[in-house]
Amino acid sequence: MKALRLKSWKSEPELEEVPVPEPGPGEVLVQVGAAGACHSDLHLMHDFEADHLAWSPPFTLGHENAGWVHTLGPGVRDVEPGQPVAVVGAWGCGSCGRCLDGLETYCERPDRAPVPGGGGGLGLDGGMAEYLLVPAVRHLVPLPDGLDPVDAAPLTDAGLTPYHAVRRSQAKLGPDSTALVFGVGGLGHLGLQILKATCAARVIAVDPRESARDLALCCGADLVLAPGEGLAEQVRDATGGRGADVVLDFVGSDETLAASAASVRMLGDLTIVGIAGGTLPVSFFGVPYEASVQTTYWGNRRELVEVLDLAARRILHAETTIFTLDDAAQAYRDLANGTVRGRAVVVPHDSYQP
Repeated sequence: MKALRLKSWKSEPELEEVPVPEPGPGEVLVQVGAAGACHSDLHLMHDFEADHLAWSPPFTLGHENAGWVHTLGPGVRDVEPGQPVAVVGAWGCGSCGRCLDGLETYCERPDRAPVPGGGGGLGLDGGMAEYLLVPAVRHLVPLPDGLDPVDAAPLTDAGLTPYHAVRRSQAKLGPDSTALVFGVGGLGHLGLQILKATCAARVIAVDPRESARDLALCCGADLVLAPGEGLAEQVRDATGGRGADVVLDFVGSDETLAASAASVRMLGDLTIVGIAGGTLPVSFFGVPYEASVQTTYWGNRRELVEVLDLAARRILHAETTIFTLDDAAQAYRDLANGTVRGRAVVVPHDSYQP
């Protein structure tokens, strides 16, 4: 089968022929219907060194995956061949306290996990291929009726990650609150929709691109702003001088983090989601009093069930640009150039009919 593989750090991925995996005990082979191209993959290709992570290439890219159950390994129950499924991307040990709570992203026994802190497309072979080997049935979520794998795949990260971040701050998102979103890209445009679907807060979106600001309005933003000098004052003017109760930074650069800290309200939440490499100095007077600063990583299986339910009900939808598997490397080039609207999604040749 064809697979888009990262052969080494700081290199471009290569499309090559590899054997179709055979599922062993407890494993499931999924025929890939679609795989999302994530901006974080660009960091794997261009930025990371051998000592950055506990795993390394070579592996097949693609950690946002959905398709159909193809073959069951011995002992597998609860799913059937032909059943449409989404794949939960983070593969922990399944037995530590965090994993038993459903938080496999925060697995505390990496020595027992398939790959420490990763999963399919992150240290192990992912879904930029015709088939994907999933190590346990608990990593599969049956798709709700009416939701196609092509629509579901990007939601397994680009929908799940902002959903987790929003739900973490749910108590601070009442009708008189304001949420501030930095970056209306693959994650940000879904974060906007999730905010509008799950809370009554006003939503302000910030992005330097006019096309992204237009997309933010389409996704329900109450106010869109361009970054630059005076941004924090504009946010405070729009919030009666208080600032934003919840700031979601889907960029994570020095500039956006500084603007986030300047815009957050006292007792507010500043959540760093993007990994653009910026830093935020934290000191007693560096952020408003009792403002909380946190990072988040992905989300859990239960939250993915809820995200897919929202999508099946047409409340949440990923804006996508479709690429074939032969053009998967081009998807990443377009992503790096900032020319992808919404999320880039790669499909095998014979699995998608537009």
